[in-house]
Amino acid sequence: MSYTQGTSTEPLLSETIGANFETTVAKYGDRDAVVALHQDVRLTYRQLNEMVNSLACGLLAKGYKKGDRIGIWSPNRFEWVVVQYATAKIGVILVNINPAYRTSEVEYVLRQSGCSAVFAMESYRTSKYKDMLDTVIPTLDSSVEVFIFGEQQYNDLLIEVNEEGLHVLESSLASLDFDDPINIQYTSGTTGFPKGATLSHHNILNNGYFVGEICGYSEVDRVVIPVPYYHCFGMVMGNLACTTHGATMVIPSFTFEPEASLRAVEVERATSLYGVPTMFIAELADPSLEKYDISTLRTGIMAGSPCPVEVMKQVVNRMNMAEVTICYGMTETSPVSTQTRVDDQLEKRVATVGRVMPHLEVKIVDPFGHIVPRGVPGEFLTRGYSVMLGYWNNPEKTAEAIDSARWMHTGDLAIMDDDGYVNIVGRAKDMIIRGGENVYPREIEEFLYGHPAIKDVSVIGIPDEKFGEEIMAWVIPKEDVQVTEEEIREFCLGKIAHFKIPKVFKFVEEFPMTVTGKVQKYVMKQQSIEELNLQDASSIEHA
Repeated sequence: MSYTQGTSTEPLLSETIGANFETTVAKYGDRDAVVALHQDVRLTYRQLNEMVNSLACGLLAKGYKKGDRIGIWSPNRFEWVVVQYATAKIGVILVNINPAYRTSEVEYVLRQSGCSAVFAMESYRTSKYKDMLDTVIPTLDSSVEVFIFGEQQYNDLLIEVNEEGLHVLESSLASLDFDDPINIQYTSGTTGFPKGATLSHHNILNNGYFVGEICGYSEVDRVVIPVPYYHCFGMVMGNLACTTHGATMVIPSFTFEPEASLRAVEVERATSLYGVPTMFIAELADPSLEKYDISTLRTGIMAGSPCPVEVMKQVVNRMNMAEVTICYGMTETSPVSTQTRVDDQLEKRVATVGRVMPHLEVKIVDPFGHIVPRGVPGEFLTRGYSVMLGYWNNPEKTAEAIDSARWMHTGDLAIMDDDGYVNIVGRAKDMIIRGGENVYPREIEEFLYGHPAIKDVSVIGIPDEKFGEEIMAWVIPKEDVQVTEEEIREFCLGKIAHFKIPKVFKFVEEFPMTVTGKVQKYVMKQQSIEELNLQDASSIEHA
């Protein structure tokens, strides 16, 4: 049956993030901790810890304490790391705010979480964070203090830590428990308001640690992190995987830029590179790929959305990432539930999301909650240390997501093979039912990636009077390459079932995406319905 558990001889870490960080500083104080190339900043673990303690003492001196919520609204920069560990040391719950949010969204998050302060960047590109906060904060029921990185009010928080201050900080650290909430991350749903996944020290410290273990991290590893810090991929799989092993966090840019990431690998002699599939696709397509020496790469993580098999093979062959791993999970599970191993056969590493993580359980169930046999698709559920405490101040939504036996219902459709490897076949809500046939977009996408003219593809279902749903493919062609609907259909004929061949095609330069690089299929579906005038599910002309 489709159930497995991650037995392990390696125990869970039974400490807080701050205590674990102190241990790493004691071991590796003189080694590089964080390098922010776009800010020209390089800090050893000892220097980073001094800055973390300075900010932690500054927050304590201003009256912030365990259980208070403080937001952070900024693209990636070294101060993000400082804030993450300073708040963790004093038990303040860090509220991650999506840098793409605008006024109504940030107002909702600050209000719903009850933030009493927020750290922010003054502005970045078209996002005027300071101006938006000036607009939003007067509308809130309670006062919210704003600390803009680089401005005086933030600098004043970085106080000199004397012996008395250190004693206060140590007392604060000792009062914390590893099951305390320490982080709230808002997950954007397709409908309704975002929900605040509330995560503990135990949740994210252990997840970061075991992700790093599976990547084989030690103090000699240098990890390039172009994925956003506001998301688990950046702050857990990135920062916490590094600091639990004494490895170096390398920040190449404020937001993802293909060449900046490749340059960071060369300049810092990086051993690991992270990204969602669209980031790796961009790096593989970037003309500078051949210009930079990325031969030091050994491993890395591709995650965030399903990873195309062809892209994974190119990452292994063209980017020297022979030990790259695939991770699968969700914010509510801290985030990783399954991961491929560096010594897995290539077939397993390119075609699955790996096996269950240590100390976790997973099962795949039918719509009635019964475990399905291996090889049969169903909803992926997971249980263990990684499952969130719940959604912040939202018991109703928490009960919908986590059942009475503490299984987290992911909403993802998956298949488990005989060896326990899991393949994600799509979102339950993305599955297309065409004329009674269950069609998994992922399967069609994987096939179409094999077309020589297709750079990226995303498949959705659109309303149809005759079949209920019809299949549509959004296609990003490779640069300077022409491809037609007829050529793609010809490519499909005789190779995949006729009912899986897309009926409608749309050629685009990019997909609607979240900041973390996830394709927003519901946005694509809404746009397609409007453009094709299908509001009333009128039929598409059938051949």
